[in-house]
Amino acid sequence: MEITVRQAQRSDIPTLARVLGIAFADDPIVSWLLPDDASRARRAAVMFATLAKYERIDHGGIDVAIDDTGTMVGAAIWEPPGYPGDRSSLRAMPGLIRAFRSRVIAAGRMAEIMATAHPHDRPHWYLASIGTLPAGRGRGYGKALLNARLDRCDAEGLPAYLESSKAANVPYYERFGFEVTGEIDATDGGPLLWPMWREPRT
Repeated sequence: MEITVRQAQRSDIPTLARVLGIAFADDPIVSWLLPDDASRARRAAVMFATLAKYERIDHGGIDVAIDDTGTMVGAAIWEPPGYPGDRSSLRAMPGLIRAFRSRVIAAGRMAEIMATAHPHDRPHWYLASIGTLPAGRGRGYGKALLNARLDRCDAEGLPAYLESSKAANVPYYERFGFEVTGEIDATDGGPLLWPMWREPRT
């Protein structure tokens, strides 16, 4: 089985958003933000498309995994060191409102708490989201996506940071060198996040 990981282009946004929307349909944080099971994957896809289009695609931080049939099966969204703070929020807001509807204020509060907890003392790559289609899990797509960017981190001598939204995924990330640094309650008593930091390997 051949897996190709490449940098996403603007033309990839609809597909990568759909893939991530499906991948995150069972995610505790996304389920808390989008409680309707029937519309969650579709509305999450709107969120990912909006963030990719207005905030992330131009910074070269989105990788996609392609299987040997040419089908996109996974994506990872990274923010590079020195990522700008403006987040193009005004342009993104209509899409985020479409995604979150009545939960847009809760989503904004959650983002603020996560931003406050985010480490700012050292330049690093931030893994904002990574997901693969459920049918492809266990086939190495997530590993390929992670290694593609972590190899770059190691080559550049840069750390990496993420927040795991599933406790069950913590051991998986630990295998790549990430270590838990605490807990974040960004949902006011709802699902927790586990911040994880990885020093570059020499």
